[in-house]
Amino acid sequence: MQMKNRIIYGSIMIAILLLCVFLSPITRVLGFALAGCLCAYEYSHQMEKLNMFCSLHVMLLYLLVQAVFTILHVGLAAYCACFIGAVYLAMFSGVLRKRVNGNGALDTAAGLTYPCVLFSAIMVIGNSDIWLETLSLACLGTWVCDTGAMLGGRRFGKHKLAPAISPNKTVEGAFWGAGTAILTGVVVYLLGIGFRGMTWIGTLYTPVPLWLCVLTCLVSSSMGQIGDLVESLIKRMIGVKDFSNLIPGHGGMFDRADSLLFSIPTAYLCLRLAGL
Repeated sequence: MQMKNRIIYGSIMIAILLLCVFLSPITRVLGFALAGCLCAYEYSHQMEKLNMFCSLHVMLLYLLVQAVFTILHVGLAAYCACFIGAVYLAMFSGVLRKRVNGNGALDTAAGLTYPCVLFSAIMVIGNSDIWLETLSLACLGTWVCDTGAMLGGRRFGKHKLAPAISPNKTVEGAFWGAGTAILTGVVVYLLGIGFRGMTWIGTLYTPVPLWLCVLTCLVSSSMGQIGDLVESLIKRMIGVKDFSNLIPGHGGMFDRADSLLFSIPTAYLCLRLAGL
């Protein structure tokens, strides 16, 4: 039953993601903003278990303002000013509200950097000229890497990768994940060749060289594995298995987005540094 729910709700989640991504740049940005708001809520709710009552409204306000800025294509200075203002609000909330203590104010500032800033970066990437190339390489590379690491770890895993944080992850599984990510880069390259003949998607997709596809998939998926470990570290600190039960069989939005928060910005940087 759990595997059935995982497949059903996973398929629904992918369908919603594809609809938001391909419908328009606005739905793409708003979809990422909504995911960020859900992650911020889960983060705030779980931190209450550590008696850290952070200011959720500060994080939500930051994400919504950043979404508007992204849609309007404002400059870097506006993004920086928004973040600085949010940090000020986070710290000031500890002064104004009795429920939010000093730890809560610092926890709010931490929540602004992870996950909120990373989601704001993904919003900007989703509104850039290479959004399709970045999301294709990062998402497919990360998802295939996760599956390859899981299957490789089950079959060949002997050496624990980070036993105190995630006991099921192994060094062998990580290498298998990296290998499948390299193969994914080849597949994305071949798909890119196919996209050239399609009138609609061909105008959106810029051909990416084979070496860059492979390198981007490898580096971004490896960062995705690190992102997964980072989220596991936080869950260990809190003492929970999942951030929420929002998606049956998958946990919360944060549990689904943890790897992508690291892999999507990494893929974007790889492509930009290569001159794309």
